[in-house]
Order: sequence, then structure tokens, then C-alpha cells
Amino acid sequence: MPRQLVYRRYGGSLQVSIPSFEVLVEAVHIPETQWLATACPVEGLTCDRRFLEYLDTDKNGRIRVMEVRQAVRFTAEQLRSFQGADAASDVLVLDMLADGAVRARDAAGLLLDTLKAEDRTRISLEQVRASDRALREAGHNGDGIVAPAFLPAAVQPLAVRLMASFPEVKNRAGQPGVELPTLQRFREERRALLSHLAERAAVLVWGAPSVERARRIQEVRALLDTYFLQCRLIAAQPEAVTSLKLDGGRVQGALGDLQALSRVVSELPVAPPEPGGLLRWSRMYRGPAFEKLDAFRRDVAVPVSNDQATLSDASWREMSARADAILAWQARLEASPLRDWADVLASISESDLDAIEAKCREDLARKDTLGAVEDLERLILYQRWLLTFANNFISMPDLYQTKRRALVERGTLILGGRRYRLSVLVKDRAAHSALTNQGTTCTLYVQVISREGGESYEVAVPVTRGRSTELSVGKRGVFYDVEQREYDAVVTQIVRQPVSLWEAMTMPFERIGKFISSKIEGMAAAGEKSLDDSLEKSYTHGTGVAASAVATPAAAPTAPAPAPAAAPVGGPGGFLAATGIAFAAVGSSLAFIVSQVRSLTVFDVLTALIIAAAVVMLPSGLLGWLKLRKRNLALLLEGSGWALNDRLMLTRDLAMLITRRPRLPKTATVDRADMLRSALVTVHEDDEGEPRSWGLGFFILLAALAALLWQFREPIAREACSRQWMRGAMCEWGRAPGTAPATPPAAPAPGGAGTP
Repeated sequence: MPRQLVYRRYGGSLQVSIPSFEVLVEAVHIPETQWLATACPVEGLTCDRRFLEYLDTDKNGRIRVMEVRQAVRFTAEQLRSFQGADAASDVLVLDMLADGAVRARDAAGLLLDTLKAEDRTRISLEQVRASDRALREAGHNGDGIVAPAFLPAAVQPLAVRLMASFPEVKNRAGQPGVELPTLQRFREERRALLSHLAERAAVLVWGAPSVERARRIQEVRALLDTYFLQCRLIAAQPEAVTSLKLDGGRVQGALGDLQALSRVVSELPVAPPEPGGLLRWSRMYRGPAFEKLDAFRRDVAVPVSNDQATLSDASWREMSARADAILAWQARLEASPLRDWADVLASISESDLDAIEAKCREDLARKDTLGAVEDLERLILYQRWLLTFANNFISMPDLYQTKRRALVERGTLILGGRRYRLSVLVKDRAAHSALTNQGTTCTLYVQVISREGGESYEVAVPVTRGRSTELSVGKRGVFYDVEQREYDAVVTQIVRQPVSLWEAMTMPFERIGKFISSKIEGMAAAGEKSLDDSLEKSYTHGTGVAASAVATPAAAPTAPAPAPAAAPVGGPGGFLAATGIAFAAVGSSLAFIVSQVRSLTVFDVLTALIIAAAVVMLPSGLLGWLKLRKRNLALLLEGSGWALNDRLMLTRDLAMLITRRPRLPKTATVDRADMLRSALVTVHEDDEGEPRSWGLGFFILLAALAALLWQFREPIAREACSRQWMRGAMCEWGRAPGTAPATPPAAPAPGGAGTP
């Protein structure tokens, strides 16, 4: 009877609960749409590498639903009890094997015999790998590929040379060796090459230099074929000889151009064509091909034809046919992988080849046994890791636990006084950041650098607490992987998003502050540049006037100079005037602001500030709240190659798990005294005292006090007049226009007009 599955909610995501392997057997049959993940990359998972290789049956670097189902089915068929799988044990108790697991039981017995183990009731993953490694080091791989070191010494040189002639093949131990298909191909190639070499005497009619002469014939074939074709043309049409001569006009036009002249000369025949089809070497033109043809005559034509003076058309055609046969024979020889064996191929004995073949067949006979060893290793790895993998693939409860680490996690980042628990491997930061930019989660990209000079890698870290403004590119920290190995960490990129509601509400003010500071810095830089330019112009103008005054003789009468044109206002004077105007404008603006503020009370000012802040913060806070509710960790995994069916919403509780600031130890006490002050006392005792500007500080204090009194003069004057501390004109002067008199009205005289 199938077990009833239980679905639990983790951070808003509904996931099937898989507490045991028995439940997993049922859970793999739920629809793929209810799996949290449907595919994931092999890279980036912190578990046994061989387990992932066994799980990835098609070797494409990704694990999919069907492969997980096949692994669960294989494990369920091989085990009678799932206690080891529930405990994630890497020790297989042989009594837990099913009746049909005969191969695994026999392989375990063979390995225990090899190791001479005392306990024959169980076998561990380490024992399997140790015995398998010992078998492979002894040359037993079960794949029929034998390394030369495990062959008889007499045939080892033959095996090494044979391996060099064919594509390299490696056995399961990673050693290059010889296999049966290689031997079969060697025999076939040897048979074909020996038959081909038997034709050497009939084809190489010119002896040892036959191949070289055939290649020389091939080089001049186009020239001589053209010449003898021209001879046939002259024999058929004698008047065509005039067409083979150069026109005088073309020669005259090409005399001034070397390239044009070379093209014209190349159109000439190599020699005067003769109707009888005969090439007289002595009548060759000294054209561009003269040297090549003369060397051909000396090295090839004369030794082959035994004619010092001429070469006939018939002799040339016979020579060309033999050259074609020679080159075709040589091409077949060079195409053979055994071309370097030509001299020793016939001396290789069949007994040596049979000895190599026997070793290959002997190794291949162990295929079933060693294959059973691989199945045993796979079964133990599935027992150890399959339930854990299912809880990180079908569902992901480990992502929401503090005592367990999810397989996708790479480690913990310590940065800026906070502990960031979740990090995932990133192979392509550009593609990953393009996806995380679509979300609302603040993400750090951190380069993890090994301190021992090992391989570095990059991780993506979500920031779920604190403030994103405290983080910057280039900030350094420490990274601890899941095995607690320590690495250096450097922030390389930040995808900025609000981390908290308060940060979202205050972000507009930070942007305004940055905008104002950037504008002020820009105005200051522009002012400095303008001042430098005006000083430079003034200096240049002054030095020019002085130089002209010195160059003009004092006694020489000169005509009155025309009135100089009005110079533009510049230099320090112009700068000071402009500065004064700017200060006047700022002062008038401040005076207007002060005059407006004077009519407001403190309560009015505070109310206006609160309203202005609320107008800015409330919309930003609402938008930030919506962004915080939409934070989704699934984008972090999908950027690393995961295919997910559901969102992994970043709730407030999950945010507290991912990013933490650990408290001080419970037994610790905090000393509030600043230890820097005691150090400064020692420094002041040793250093010479510097004069302090007490007067300037006192003046600033008085100015601030006066400004404060002036700001609140009306309530102060009203209070003083009501208590009759001020009288007459002083009260009228302190009262603002349009306000009620500060002094109370006079009491009516006794016995007024209404009194009889």
C-alpha cells in the first residue's frame, strides 16, 4: 500500500516532505510539475563527484527528473532494507541486499577477499575504492585496453610503436594502451601496405629518384602542356603563329611599367612552337619560366629521355603518365598509418601480435566482474547521497535549516561584520547578473581566492539584512566553504536593491544628498578652473605688456596710439566682483527665507518638516515594501543553471537565517570607557602643546546664541512683557507687525461711567 505523502510549506513554497527513502520511492512518482526542480547542473553541488557522475547517465553535465527516477528505482531493487539509506551511510550491510542483487553480493565478496578483510558482513565505500584502485594499478580494468607496462617485455617496444601509429585510447585507469580493435586494424593495414609495397619495382621505373622526378614533372606540366598544344595549333593552322607574338603597341606601352611588362612577357611561349611537336632546349626564350625549365631539362628530362637537345611531344606524354602513376602510388603510401614501418613491416612476427591480443582478451574477460564492482560503488553512493539529493531537488527543506547545509550552498561569507550563510556558484557572471537584475534582491558577486594558490571561483551572495549602502565593490572579507576551509573574498559586483523598509524610505534622501554634493563638487571644480584660467590670462597679458614696453625705445617719437579697446572684465578683479554678486544673491535669498520663517512658530516648522519627509518617504516606503515582498531566491539558482517550478520567496524569517549579525557572548561584559583617551593623555604629556584659538570658538558660540535668540525673540519678548520685565517701546519693538500687544489691557477705573 503506497504511503500517504505530506506537503509542507517552507517560506510560502509548498513542497513534498521526504523524511525517509521509503517515502522517496513514492515521491518520485508525483508529477514533474510538483517537483521543486526539474534540472540542475552537476557543477556547484557539494557532494561526492562520483555520485553525480553516476546520476548523470547521459554525461551532459545536467541532472534531470528521469535520471533521478532511474537512480531511485535501481536502489530500491538492490536493497531489501532502507536503513542505510535513511541514515545516509557509506557502509553497505550485505544482509540488506535484495535477493536479486547477486552481482553486487559477488563483487563485494571478491573485494573483501582481495583486501583480506576480517568483517565479511559489510563493506564500505573506502574499501570498494581501495580495492578497485588496487585492481586498476595491477592493470585489470575490464575494458580490454592494456598499457605497455603490463605486457610481456618482449612485445612492449612493438606495443609502444603501434600505439604511436593509431589514435590514442585510454583505459579506465587513465592509461594509454592497446586494444583489440587497434590490433585488428594494424593487421589489415599491414596486409594492405605489404601488397602495395610489392608494386614498388613496377611503378618506380626511374629508381630511387622516381618520386622526386615525378614531382618536378608535375611542377612544369602546365608550361609544357601549353607549349605542345601550341605546336599542334601551328601544325593545323600555320598563320596562327603571328597570334602567338606580342603586339608592338603592347610592348611599347608596358616599357615604363615593370609589372605590366612582366605580365606581357609571361604570355609568350616558352620557345618558338614547331609544327612537328618538338621542343629544342637551345631555342627557349629567357622568360619568367626559363630557369625552372632549364633545371628540369638538366635534372629530369635528359636523364629520363637520354636526349640532350630536344623533347618530343610523345616523350613528354609518356613521361607525364609515368609521373602520375608514381605520385598516385606515393599518395597511397603516405596515407597509410604504417608508412614509417615500410622497412620493418615484413619482419614483425604474428606470435608477438598474438601475445598482445591474448593480454587484451584476458583483461576483457574481467569486464563483468569489474562492472559489478562499479555497480557496487554506485549502490553505496546512492545509499549515502540519494535521499539528501532528493531533499535538495524534489524539495528543498535544507535551504531553510540552520543545522544542515543545502547541496547548492558553497559556504559562508564574513563581510562588514555580518555572516552571509547562502552562496551559490557562478560560472558566468554576466548571464547571472542579467537575471538577478530582473529581481528585487540585493546580490553580491564575490571572488573567492585560495590562499595556497589554488583555483579561485566566484559566488553570488544574497544580502537580506543590514544596508546595501554599507557594501562596495572591492570590499574584502573571508569565505569559509562547507568543509570550513578559509579563503580570501573580494566583492566584484553589486546588484543594489533595498534590503530593509527603512533603507527604502531613506534612499531618496541619500540620492538627493549625493546629487547636491556632486553638483557642489562640480561647481567648485568649475570655479577653480575658471580662477586658474583668469589668472593665467592676467599673467600672460601682463608679461606681454611688459615685454612690449621694454622693446620700444624711450627716445623715439611715436605717433599717438589709438585708444585701446575696452578689455573684457577678467582676472582676479572680475572673479572677486562675480563672487561678491553671488554672495549678495545668496544673502538676499537667506534674508527672504529668514523673513518667512520669522512668522512661523517652532511647531509650524516641525510640522512642515514632518510633512515634507512624509511626502518623500511614504511613497518610497510603499514601493520598497512591495519590492521586499517580491524578493525571490529562485532567480539566484536559475542564474546558475537550475530549472525551478516554483518561487523561493525570501520571507522575513528566511532573511534572518541567511544574513546574521551574531551577538556578543553571554558571559562577555562591555567596558564603555574609550581606551583611546588614556592613550591620548600619554601622547599629550610627551608632545609640545599647540596654541588654541579660544577667541574664535567664543565668537562662534556667541554668534550661534545670538542667532538662536533672534529666531525666538517674539515668544521671549511676549513672555517678558507679560511679566512686565520689559515696558513701553521695548515691547513694541520686539512685537512683530500685525500681532496683538504683548502688554495686558489696563484694568477699568473704579466707579466708571456706568456708576452713578
